[in-house]
Amino acid sequence: MQPIEKIRNFSIIAHIDHGKSTLADRLIQFTNTVSSRDMKEQILDSMDLERERGITIKANSVRLSYRAKNGNEYILNLIDTPGHVDFSYEVSRSMRAVEGSLLVVDASQGVEAQTLANVYSALEADHEIFPILNKVDLPASDCDRVAQQIEEVIGLDASSALQISAKTGKGIDEVLEAIVETLPPPKGTYNNPLKAMLIDSWYDSYLGVVVMIRIVDGALKKGDKIIMMQSGAKYIVDSVGVLKPKIQNVDSLSAGEIGVFTASIKQVRDTRVGDTITLEGRPCDEPLAGYEPAKPVVFCGLFPVDSSEFENLRESIEKLALNDSSFTFEIETSLALGFGFRCGFLGLLHLEVIRERIEREFNIDLITTAPSVVYSVQTTDNQLLNIHNPADLPDASKITQIKEPRIKATILVPDEYLGDVLKLCQERRGVQKDLTYVGSRAMTIYDLPLNEVVFDFYDKLKSVTKGYASFDYQIDGYQEDNLVKMQILVNDEPVDALSMMVHRSKAEGRGRSLCEKLKGLIPQHLFKVPIQAAIGGRVIARETISALRKDVTAKCYGGDITRKRKLLEKQKAGKKKMRQFGRVEIPQQAFIDALKMSD
Repeated sequence: MQPIEKIRNFSIIAHIDHGKSTLADRLIQFTNTVSSRDMKEQILDSMDLERERGITIKANSVRLSYRAKNGNEYILNLIDTPGHVDFSYEVSRSMRAVEGSLLVVDASQGVEAQTLANVYSALEADHEIFPILNKVDLPASDCDRVAQQIEEVIGLDASSALQISAKTGKGIDEVLEAIVETLPPPKGTYNNPLKAMLIDSWYDSYLGVVVMIRIVDGALKKGDKIIMMQSGAKYIVDSVGVLKPKIQNVDSLSAGEIGVFTASIKQVRDTRVGDTITLEGRPCDEPLAGYEPAKPVVFCGLFPVDSSEFENLRESIEKLALNDSSFTFEIETSLALGFGFRCGFLGLLHLEVIRERIEREFNIDLITTAPSVVYSVQTTDNQLLNIHNPADLPDASKITQIKEPRIKATILVPDEYLGDVLKLCQERRGVQKDLTYVGSRAMTIYDLPLNEVVFDFYDKLKSVTKGYASFDYQIDGYQEDNLVKMQILVNDEPVDALSMMVHRSKAEGRGRSLCEKLKGLIPQHLFKVPIQAAIGGRVIARETISALRKDVTAKCYGGDITRKRKLLEKQKAGKKKMRQFGRVEIPQQAFIDALKMSD
């Protein structure tokens, strides 16, 4: 049993690319947790996608043993968290399991939007925060300026901030000493009944569901009968272990420790993140304050390019959902695209990651419909509907109001690009809430509709600021606006996969550009094909694909003109009839190109 005062639980928080995973690598290396033969870069990032993109997607944990300069042996439980805004749910979840945070700031780039967001998460979880300035080996590093920024923007005392280089290993021993000296030990009692918080769970093909927990009180060992307090499910513990970073079995886990257990649990959906685990025979009095389940904010349809791949797609989506409880899905059908799934994601990067994993790990080519958000629709008979597929919207005469989700966006940008950023936010129906300066950089806070952000806001922001802006957002309630459903009609037939929700003021421009795009993508037929964008019964934009003309008069050599005219009239009547009954074949590629995530 580990004495609780010799345990330190902490997470590393930072903006994307400020060196969290590299610092975690160095801490693992300096404490000899992994042998030098097995050591590799980004050791806690287990997915290929994480390694390729250089980002952390899933929060990962590792247990380190460290002998401090005072001669005592300490156990350090580290949780490495993602930095991207879409995975802030993973961050807030990890924060609740630990007592302190190392705040890593790039000594050349300074405080960014995500740094702020993560610090607020840490403060909400009542953490002791210790600032660290990383990348001091870079010629552009300026520790004094960045320390001043930390004090001005975040309000943390940065006078004792450590200056390190996680890449070269400079200052890592000082970081280990600081963890032991400045971060508090966990609170908890060994003699109390078992009370453990479920932090995470994932599926292992050999062990079944592996559950990661933080023991608050009591102890857990193999053979214990446990009960999940939220779901009421009961299990017998098969094995107990710690992550180093591979699972290493131990006899028991006691108060203050972070570890894993297996208990023949079949599905990850049977384990709810934030649930309290206790012993069936000696339960604790009350559950821990859990946390809100992750709510998807962006929805889109995933359809296989080859419709015979539908069953494979179902299997692959179910497998991914095993390890990702924040990803939701349900079957949907589309006249144009056949059978597929309507899926919910935490944001666009989450959508991209899931889509890429399906294409790569399961070898299925996908069509992704335009992403949309959840609208709150009030009908004339006082029903409140949550609509995330524009095709499901009731008739306009039955709707009294449509509300859309708004976000509070924080953007940090160098002063010379501020004008372009403000213009971009105004174009996206943004309302400016605040504008302050941090040295030579401006920090602006905007109230923006989420619908305008999910398309390509992030790409546009990066291009107008040459990549120097940093952006973070949080959902900030719903607000009524003048929103309409825009349908695309091809040869007077509505194409459900292309319908979308737009603001009335933007509908005409969006409709015109989509019609122009489709005109170039749909091949010519033997009859004229009109492409229209419509709101209700009113057409707001139109393009026409001209008919392919077959030369029916080719066989008429000379002779009377009336013969030729007769043939042309016959062709004209045939085309008119064909237009009435003819079906327009829209190639799959046209959908893929039209639905590319751009305006």
